[in-house]
Order: sequence, then C-alpha cells, then structure tokens
Amino acid sequence: MKKTVVFPGSFDPITCGHVSIIKRALPLFDKVIIAIGINALKSTYFDLETRIKMIQSVFANYETIEVKSYSGLTVDFCTSENANFILRGLRTSADFEFERSIGQINKQLHPEIETLFLLTQPEHTALNSSIVRDILRHGGDVSQFVPAEILPYFK
Repeated sequence: MKKTVVFPGSFDPITCGHVSIIKRALPLFDKVIIAIGINALKSTYFDLETRIKMIQSVFANYETIEVKSYSGLTVDFCTSENANFILRGLRTSADFEFERSIGQINKQLHPEIETLFLLTQPEHTALNSSIVRDILRHGGDVSQFVPAEILPYFK
C-alpha cells in the first residue's frame, strides 16, 4: 500500500519553515500532498491560484509532491485522497497543545488516519506566514523567510 501524507495549511504564503517540514517528510512517504485549506471565514493575502502556483514553483522538480486545495474537514480530504497520514509541523509547546487537540478529534472521526508531528528546525521556530504577511504589508524584505522561487510573486 502506498504511504500518502497530507500536509494541510493555508500557505499564505509558503515559508522556509513549511519547505523544511515537507522536504524532511519526503523520505518517509511515497507521496506528499500539500493541501491548501479553503476557509470562507478567513481573508487571505494571496488568492488560491497564486498560492498554488507559488508552491508548485517551489516543488517543480519533486515528482512525489502534489499541490491541491480542499474545503471541509482535513480528515475527509485525506479519505478522498486515500491518505492515512496528516503531517503537522510544531514550533512551540502552544502549537503542540493546539495540534494535539485537533489530532485527537480527527482520530475519533477517522481512526485509520494518523497525525504525525515534525519539530521545526530551530531557525524556523519564530517564523510563520502571519509574520511574513505583516512584513510584506509594510514593504519589508521577506527574502530570508520564504523560498527564492516565490519572490517574483511579491513584485
């Protein structure tokens, strides 16, 4: 059976922290689906198509990575993709508490789906998409926080 993992998020925009987690997951799985969750209650900085294109540009040379979007519950998306794993990155203990709660509820909803956590690299602990968006809004340089492939989308 093929081991497929879903790495869900808004990726608004994708950061070096996201890329690190994804690349570290590659040897563990046959396929990695980067799943952009659509939340109608959240406004985004970049539209869905742009986020998809940015992520595809970062992983253009990785044949085991797919980029998809979904709405609804992540576990339901996993089921539709025949994925038995959800991947989450943890930066802090607060992330762990939040993700643990979601993981436990997901386990009750779909017992066959496992949630796996990877710790971020120390240099990415403070990094998140919200900080990158704030820097962008104020005209700052985000080049050290995002993959070089997506810098053209900021012009």
